[in-house]
Amino acid sequence: MQAATVIAFDQPLVVRETRVPSPAPGQVLVRMEASGLCHTDIHAARGDWPVKPHPPFTPGHEGVGIVQELGTGVTGRAVGERVAIPWLGSACGTCGYCVSGRETLCESQRNTGYSIDGSHAQWAVADARYVVPVPAGVSPSEAAPLTCAGVTSYKAVKVSGLRPGERAAIFGIGGLGHLALQYAGIFGAETIAVDVTEDKLRLAGGLGATHTVNAARTDPVAAIKDLGGADMAVVLAADPHVLEQAHASLRRGGRLVLVSLPKGNTMQLPIFQTVLGGISVIGSIVGTRADLAEVFRLHAAGRTEVRYETRKLEEINEAIEDVLSGRVDARVVFEF
Repeated sequence: MQAATVIAFDQPLVVRETRVPSPAPGQVLVRMEASGLCHTDIHAARGDWPVKPHPPFTPGHEGVGIVQELGTGVTGRAVGERVAIPWLGSACGTCGYCVSGRETLCESQRNTGYSIDGSHAQWAVADARYVVPVPAGVSPSEAAPLTCAGVTSYKAVKVSGLRPGERAAIFGIGGLGHLALQYAGIFGAETIAVDVTEDKLRLAGGLGATHTVNAARTDPVAAIKDLGGADMAVVLAADPHVLEQAHASLRRGGRLVLVSLPKGNTMQLPIFQTVLGGISVIGSIVGTRADLAEVFRLHAAGRTEVRYETRKLEEINEAIEDVLSGRVDARVVFEF
């Protein structure tokens, strides 16, 4: 089979022939149909984060495909079933986080495409307990971005406590942002899309944004304050300055939800304004299996639209450069 492999952090990925894996006990073997390219894949391939993966490895955690084989002891999954392989490859299942529905905080978790081989390959194995069934009527190429971009942005809106009639600002309208915008609307909010390119703001307008702000031409803090300030802001751009702008755009009692991970790992947080304004700062990690099932149900019901473009796996290095340069409106999906 073909698999995109990180040989070293300072080298391009190599698409090479390798052996089809066999499922271990408790695993399923999945023939991949589609696999989305996430910015985390790029960080993984370049070793950007403090805890680094160990080359050689195959990235990818937005994988969708058909179960072809069951490992011994697998129950609840069936050959021929379409499933998604998400970032949370497995967790211990017994710690306080796992048993309280916060499995993505498990300290023993293993992550697809990072600590275990991922979905940028024609075949992949995965823990049968952590794959998520894809509903009938949801195409593999749409399900793939929902498996991370969708569930991550959905979880961010969910943990913000957003209420109908509130004002939600989404900073960064890309693979995650175009979905976060739609979820905020589903929650009943007035939405503000903030980006630096007109193409992405037109995308936001087409997806129902109440207001759009071009941060390259207008001070987004002033623009949002003129609207009355945001009750909630989700930041999906990995720039500390954008994080600080989002904080400053909040009205009293507002909530700042941090999702993106700046390489430098810091932002300036004004303590007086945070305390006196009753501002909450919330970190939101990718959603659980239950969250992903909700995301799939919303999409199957026609409540969301996924924007993506398709590539071949052998084009992965060009796709990475296109994502980094901003030439991709939303998501890249590799189709097999």
